[in-house]
Amino acid sequence: MSRSGAPLVAIQGERGAFSELAVRSLFGRRARILPCAEFDALFRAAETGRCRYALAPVENTIAGSIHRVNDLLLESTLKVAGEAVIRVSHALVALPGVRLRDVRRVYSHPVALAQCERFFRRNPRLTRVATYDTAGSVRLLREEEARDAAAIAPELAARLYGARILKKGLEDHRANFTRFFALSRDGVALGPADKTSVLFSTRHVPGALFRCMGVFALRDINLLKIESRPMRGRPWEYVFHVDFEGSPKEDRCRNALRHLEEVCDFVRVLGSYPRARTPGA
Repeated sequence: MSRSGAPLVAIQGERGAFSELAVRSLFGRRARILPCAEFDALFRAAETGRCRYALAPVENTIAGSIHRVNDLLLESTLKVAGEAVIRVSHALVALPGVRLRDVRRVYSHPVALAQCERFFRRNPRLTRVATYDTAGSVRLLREEEARDAAAIAPELAARLYGARILKKGLEDHRANFTRFFALSRDGVALGPADKTSVLFSTRHVPGALFRCMGVFALRDINLLKIESRPMRGRPWEYVFHVDFEGSPKEDRCRNALRHLEEVCDFVRVLGSYPRARTPGA
């Protein structure tokens, strides 16, 4: 389905989560949302054709990479068709009529709770309660009809679930961004591709990683990210995730990938896609 249509997009978490904001930035408000409880279910929904795209968070500028998603990228056959970068701004959300002085418990995802440390230091009476999702925490308030609790969630979640915002901007750092991949079975880019993601593993010989990096340096290809992850089931062996500027449609990038295959044990191109702009940058 074209970008101008209304694709079904799977997200991890409930409606109103930051993932839904990423969906809107890529596909507009007409996109339909398929909530999934876990990342494994998110990938499975796209792999089986239950949805057109899976929208998966891959890294946050404060918390770092989402390791389970990176492991699934290695295991899955899905390809990257696009990316989105969303600014993370946390709000304190409660049911209508609840005031801040009434609140004793605060629900949210563990990462969101950790990113609002300054707020909790200023309000030591509050007990943190970890849940699986930010927007799901607002839904939980509704289900429990909790009058002594609040949730840390996006402002969108408050609007969707008829809750009120007690306080905005709880995050410790304003420069808090999450990057998402739009994954599909065909990997058709959501626009002109100018960025590529690739996975590879090196041989256990001196200078192996140097030679891998050299295939890009020799062709003046700018690397945007390099990260290593342990290979599951193979102790002390690692897979590298590299993002670089350009796409295999360019001779230099196509030749670099061919050269990379010559010096690596394993190479897999995750996809080429339009590079997302960081909000405010």
